[in-house]
Amino acid sequence: MKDSSSPTPPGGIVPVVAGRVLELLTSGGYAVGDRITEQSLADALGVSRSPVRKALQYLETLGALSSSPNRGFQVAQEAARLRKIEIADDESDEAIYMRIVQDRLNEALDEEVSEAELMERHGLTRMQVQRVLNRMAREGLAERKPGRGWLFRAVLNTVDSHRESYRFRMIIEPAAILEPTFRVDRALFEKVRHQQQMLLDGGIERWTAAERFRAGAEFHEAIVACANNRFLMDALRNVNQQRRVIEYHCQTNSAPDRERMRRQCEEHLALLALLEAGERMEASHRLRQHLDVVRAIKTDDKAPATPGQRARAKEPAVEIHL
Repeated sequence: MKDSSSPTPPGGIVPVVAGRVLELLTSGGYAVGDRITEQSLADALGVSRSPVRKALQYLETLGALSSSPNRGFQVAQEAARLRKIEIADDESDEAIYMRIVQDRLNEALDEEVSEAELMERHGLTRMQVQRVLNRMAREGLAERKPGRGWLFRAVLNTVDSHRESYRFRMIIEPAAILEPTFRVDRALFEKVRHQQQMLLDGGIERWTAAERFRAGAEFHEAIVACANNRFLMDALRNVNQQRRVIEYHCQTNSAPDRERMRRQCEEHLALLALLEAGERMEASHRLRQHLDVVRAIKTDDKAPATPGQRARAKEPAVEIHL
């Protein structure tokens, strides 16, 4: 069993491959002292030799294997003891999800893909692949083909698609505030206010890109939710799901502008205060302006300048992430 003295697991797919190697050792009739080779395991698991080599080295630190200069790796324990070894797999479904998305955005994966292809490419089990693909299907990013295989759907990965998504949000979000069914949900507002304040209190620096994006998306969804119109809510969530993957992708290539994110959080808090005060017309106007400025930054377009923006006109335009 794993304890506090257990070796720190390596990152990436290595723990997954190590777990699959253990499965083979415990179910394949191996005895103590039997020699195992990188190539035979790579062939059996459908992965390259590099992650197999690292997995064998990791299993040696756990006592499952031993090695010698002339014989390579050998089984060090009987099957019953091997089954008690725990592999600490730090890679979550979220990390796997984003690795597959990165591959698709980088065109390393075709529009059509098979589960076997993803298992081989990333050293995953079929269950891991199916969990991630089923989630992508729920979020509108992939769909199962009739028979076998999966089909990736388009994501917001071009300047034009970004521009269209923000223009769409500029239509529905400010309009949602003016709906006759709009009612402030004070508990929900308190939740998103707390998130925005946490960002201002250091979360901008400490939180991951995923956490920062989630806080921004939940803020905007909280406002639209108060319109009590399921079609508006579904539309915004669909756009946010597609934005999320490209936003994460962009943040691997550029650092977020902390000062702009700070001003963004302050604008969010001001919008909540306006809505709680019943100033819906003003809040609608400010929200549209807020989205228009972000649209201009993301797509390198021009947007109408507010007095505050004119005062900051000499600042360089850099990308921010909602």
